[in-house]
Amino acid sequence: MLNSQNRGVIITALLICFALPSLGQISHETRDKNGRHIIPRGFVINTNDAVGELFYTSDDYLRMVRMGANYQVIRLELGKLSDFPGCTLDHAYLQKLDTLVSLGQEHGMKTVFKMTVYGVKHFSWEDFWKNNNDEHNTYIEAWRTIWERYRNQEAVVGYDLVNEPRKESMDISYDDLTTEYLVPLYQKIIDESQKEDPDKLMYCQAIFMNKGDAINHNQYAEITAAINRENVVFTPHIYQNRKEWIKPTMMRFVKEASLQKGPMLIGEWGFPTFQTTDSSAAEQRNYMDFYIHTVNLFDSLGVGTIKAWFSGNRKYQNFLSGGRSTWAIFSDPIGVGTVERKYITDIIARPYPQAIAGDIFSFRFDFATRTLKVNLVSDNSKGISKIFIGANRHYPDGFSIAIGDELILVHNPLISKALKVVKNELHIDSANFIWDESKQQFTVLAWPEDEAHLELRVEPGIQK
Repeated sequence: MLNSQNRGVIITALLICFALPSLGQISHETRDKNGRHIIPRGFVINTNDAVGELFYTSDDYLRMVRMGANYQVIRLELGKLSDFPGCTLDHAYLQKLDTLVSLGQEHGMKTVFKMTVYGVKHFSWEDFWKNNNDEHNTYIEAWRTIWERYRNQEAVVGYDLVNEPRKESMDISYDDLTTEYLVPLYQKIIDESQKEDPDKLMYCQAIFMNKGDAINHNQYAEITAAINRENVVFTPHIYQNRKEWIKPTMMRFVKEASLQKGPMLIGEWGFPTFQTTDSSAAEQRNYMDFYIHTVNLFDSLGVGTIKAWFSGNRKYQNFLSGGRSTWAIFSDPIGVGTVERKYITDIIARPYPQAIAGDIFSFRFDFATRTLKVNLVSDNSKGISKIFIGANRHYPDGFSIAIGDELILVHNPLISKALKVVKNELHIDSANFIWDESKQQFTVLAWPEDEAHLELRVEPGIQK
């Protein structure tokens, strides 16, 4: 056990590390209203696909939670929320959104809404940027419907303002499009949104580049100007299938997030899977290899991540040289499936600290040894902590949780759904530690030591 002097030295050193810029750090962490350190993780929820509408049930949301989701990003259709030509506000669609938010809230998930331009026929990005017919205000009014509806709902934490904004045929550089059009539009939207609810987070993307254009083989331009507004979260997308491209792209994103003086959320990630991969063990091993490389880098940076898509496989796309592909994580030929592509879902559903009362210094799940290590500074005044373990897929042989060297808890799935204390040198109340089999979550009501540097380890097997 640490004495008070040593503990103070360690905490001071950690706080210095938090303050210093490094490759393994973004500008600020994501915090909830209680000040807990949050790692957002979840899925893009599509309200429709190329075949038609998608509908979700409570079972689907429990399935998300059991994959480690604590956030959902609901993809909005501008055509059902606006007065763009040929469009009108669809009140049944609003009720559908209410249902998705409620389902998320019932299962402990926060919601972010993301606006797409789907449903607006003949939408022109050039016309949109030039705003000759007051397109910006029409767009803002569509957002205002959402802002007013969810103004007082804590379950809705923010808004992804423009999904994959594009240049298309405009005769302009990506830098100029960003500084002259995109950033001013973000400022205008944010100023209007904060009149409704100044506490909501504003998620902002960079320009989606034209086909054939890319930086480090990632089709997103650099955001080169500060938005200079409160509560901005930089929200890049990354779709890459070569390991050597991933780190340069992520280091660039860290720089861009720092420019916005806020946290970063990877708004979409994960190269699509090909139809052939479902029946090829070699292709699946390849996917797992670069997915593991990708998520290890995400976790080393402490960033939240949103995976596309939580859906079945009603239709493939055909825009990649490898053939028919999809982002669906289920292989069922229905709207929302249950047959997992486990070479994808086992990587998504890796153990991690979801919400920590205190500060997360680092965390990593080692896929080879199935070991999660979390280094943190505790602060019991901020409430309870939750760690997603995913025992059903990662620890069918049981698991052991060690907090420091003084406390060890074990879960033996052959005997009980509860945790058993096998070492407790500090005589800590075991009621502070709860295993939720349904949600696959480990809850800590109070850390064994407060304002202390602690290491939490989750390992396979049952220590005796």
